[in-house]
Amino acid sequence: MSENATTAQKRTIAPANQAKAGLTTQDLILIAVLLAAGAVLKLTVASFLSFAGMKPNFIIAMYCLAIILTRPKVGQSILIGLLAGVMCQIPMLNATPLVNIPSEMLGALACGLLIYVPMKIGGKFDINPVVNAFLSTVVSGYTFAIIVGFMNGLELPVVFVTYAVMVFGTAAFNAALVQILTPLLRKVLKK
Repeated sequence: MSENATTAQKRTIAPANQAKAGLTTQDLILIAVLLAAGAVLKLTVASFLSFAGMKPNFIIAMYCLAIILTRPKVGQSILIGLLAGVMCQIPMLNATPLVNIPSEMLGALACGLLIYVPMKIGGKFDINPVVNAFLSTVVSGYTFAIIVGFMNGLELPVVFVTYAVMVFGTAAFNAALVQILTPLLRKVLKK
């Protein structure tokens, strides 16, 4: 009987240790589904929502959402960004090969760091998703802009001004989308 109790105790301890060790299988599935959804949305819906040269970047929004929901370690967040950057190498998703890899990795790093910063208004309303997605998109967008600007021989101030509307417009769209989807997906995942 004590052997059965020890076996049962081992079963209850293992999942807790696995959760501390990293992402669960459910987390990995959620990340994969959200990244795939981001790619599909970027290929389809983003063209219809483009305005003044701005085009929503659903891949950034979805990896931010994945990081916010799964709360991975910082290194794992960078890997999520790497996956997103690699996905962007699909020719129909990117006109500038390899530039998305560092930009998405840095955006995911920012998201992975910011997820642990408490940002509640009145102790109830969590603004972390909106602030996190906005700042992560700005980091990703300006990393992309700086690399492209450097490749085209543009000076840094010119890059910041030239890309400001596109970067901040995309960041505002992503922040709103992530803020709307976060509580909805949290409710679904609790079930």
